[in-house]
Amino acid sequence: MLYRLIHAEKANYPIVLLCRVLRVARSSSYAWREGEAARQERRAADDALAHEITVLHIASRRTYGVPRIHAELRRLGHRVNRKRVARVMRERDIRGVTRRKRRSLTRPDAKARPAPDLIGRDFHAVRPGIKLVGDITYLPTAEG
Repeated sequence: MLYRLIHAEKANYPIVLLCRVLRVARSSSYAWREGEAARQERRAADDALAHEITVLHIASRRTYGVPRIHAELRRLGHRVNRKRVARVMRERDIRGVTRRKRRSLTRPDAKARPAPDLIGRDFHAVRPGIKLVGDITYLPTAEG
């Protein structure tokens, strides 16, 4: 941020004065200015990589995250670091789908007495609506 200010104000004030006021080494200001070409080159490379990532992400129906996108890029012959793929995806808000944590719906109480089997494990009925069986223990209630 300071270097951008120095670069913008160098037409109005000498660089030596700006660096002294902002307490920045003059050499680092010049180094930042010389690195602008490299930053633009990196930005262009990141844009090209983002296009490849977007194509792969859409092809996966927007489900692939960083590990699978990185594996696909490697399979296609791109030599790219996984952390770079993560940074580009994060900057452009490209996200994969995370599987939900598997959880058990019912947790049997070891001390509880089992419910009585009122139909004798015979689930066949002569006509519909005679034997109605269900388990709703997984539904949260106010009683606990």
